[in-house]
Amino acid sequence: MCGIVGWVGFERDIARQREIVEAMTDTMRYRGPDDAGTYIADHVGLGHRRLAIIDLPLGRQPMTLSTPAGELAIVYSGEAYNFRELRAELTGLGHQFTTESDTEVVLHGYLQWGPAVAERLNGMYAFAVWDARTDQLVMIRDRLGIKPLYYSETDDGVVFGSEPKALLANPLVPGDVDADGLRELFAMTKKPGWSLWKHIREVEPGTIVTVDRRGCSTRTYWQLPTHAHADDLDTTVDHVRELMTDIVDRQLIADVPRCVLLSGGLDSSALTGLAAAKLHAEGERAHSYSVDFTDQEANFTPDGMRDTPDSPFIRDVAGRVDSLHRDVVLDAAELTDPDVRRAVVAARDIPAGLGDMDNSLLLLFKAIREQSTVALSGESADEVFGGYRWFFDETSRNAETFPWLAFSGTQMDSRSAMLTPHVRDVLDLDRYIADEYSTALAGIPAVADESDVERRMRVICHLHLTRFVRMLLDRKDRTSMAVGLEVRVPFCDHRLVEYVYNTPWAFKTFDGREKSLLRAATRHVLPQSVIDRTKSPYPSTQDLGYTEALQKQLSEIVGDDSDLFGIVERDAVRAMCRADATTVSGELRNQMDRVLDLYHWFDIYKPTVDVA
Repeated sequence: MCGIVGWVGFERDIARQREIVEAMTDTMRYRGPDDAGTYIADHVGLGHRRLAIIDLPLGRQPMTLSTPAGELAIVYSGEAYNFRELRAELTGLGHQFTTESDTEVVLHGYLQWGPAVAERLNGMYAFAVWDARTDQLVMIRDRLGIKPLYYSETDDGVVFGSEPKALLANPLVPGDVDADGLRELFAMTKKPGWSLWKHIREVEPGTIVTVDRRGCSTRTYWQLPTHAHADDLDTTVDHVRELMTDIVDRQLIADVPRCVLLSGGLDSSALTGLAAAKLHAEGERAHSYSVDFTDQEANFTPDGMRDTPDSPFIRDVAGRVDSLHRDVVLDAAELTDPDVRRAVVAARDIPAGLGDMDNSLLLLFKAIREQSTVALSGESADEVFGGYRWFFDETSRNAETFPWLAFSGTQMDSRSAMLTPHVRDVLDLDRYIADEYSTALAGIPAVADESDVERRMRVICHLHLTRFVRMLLDRKDRTSMAVGLEVRVPFCDHRLVEYVYNTPWAFKTFDGREKSLLRAATRHVLPQSVIDRTKSPYPSTQDLGYTEALQKQLSEIVGDDSDLFGIVERDAVRAMCRADATTVSGELRNQMDRVLDLYHWFDIYKPTVDVA
């Protein structure tokens, strides 16, 4: 797990631009606190910051490989969980290795199979190979989009990196933001390839981008496959159990301390149980971590998304699997610390506006990093197995829009309510969302003889696996890597995703509840309380002090000459400050968080925002 950057300029002597390559690399220092390296050759410069996970002494990058026809150089971020099998296969084909790292396996795999090596990888990865034999750069991203990768085309090549901030460190990439960037920021449809920054694009998941003197070309090597499901229910449950066990076993491989994120929900509890069983067999105890808020359990009030506090279920799981558990308990002062908010905005490069849910995640990861370098997360299980509440809400399921927007429509509308009338008119979010929904639907294949219900649920699952999950994966990666923590997401193993996606909705809900297949496949490692628990999302503080602190901070900035007020209505912020904190709705609190994120984003990045 690392940060990568690069610059190819076919009409430039990059050797004379080493300082720029190093500056780009330095923006990734928190993603890779253990080591740094650069590779400069003719018209290419590559940079790497390393978080050492496997083969700590020898896995340095950029890594090179000499051939009679020219040199190969790779910068690689992520993990290939099947690297041992690939290494054995390549050894049989005559390849010789000098390290135990998966990076060297991927590099030799590229030498053997070219860009098609991507089709053989099981894991999370974003990497670039400079191939001097053909004078071209090849960028490859994993199937689900777990690891980020961005690029910007220039007059004579390309600039790329794990995060936009790396590209913005190059003078060729201006920090411009236009209406298109802002539309997606507020719409939350996850338009493929979107970046908030006008001149930066995301390498789409499952895609290969090749850069040569003719320009950039793209090829998709993986798409979510669609086919009829042949297995019966019992066989399906058994296969999911086998897959989950194999996936967790693979993703526990590391030469550094590991742990599991435990929320007390089905997803994280299942991973914790499987990981604990594996580690127990090896004579180890699992380490688990959760986030909580001061007095949250004692004062918990059910809301539209959360019926129960997490703590009782976390205790049940930790006791059931005998994990070494730690609760990271946060108060309102920590959650509203401006330095924490700035760190989140800087990590994500966007003013996401998720407030305490982002801030607490960063603080949780920071606490975990004191003891562990790798963590397993239950992220993406809801998208794979069908767990969100809107999957079961008739209005949301049948709405002619993205279900997550239909379910929380008022909240989504409120995300842009603080914008000036002019900006709202220009963005025209309703039209934008409708257009993106139509585009998304057009790309979803059908299966013959599916019922209307099965077809609709296939559509909803496809939207989540190709759109919604990418937002959450980006959040998880950027926030965890901001403190040098590698978070692995077993539910994104492409074998599991492909298999479960094509199971009928009737199988996914065969016991009359959400995520039936996952519950049945992992009940042998779960306490009964978790088996019986309904879906509860990532926790959010209910402390009134959080809202009061937001209002205080807004009152301190409302008179500033910040560029924020070029797009945000100043009077709307004043109204937020005057609101009775005891009656502030969740929607209004979301607006407060978004305004503060925007304020810090303008201050950190000094963007040129043009909403014509």
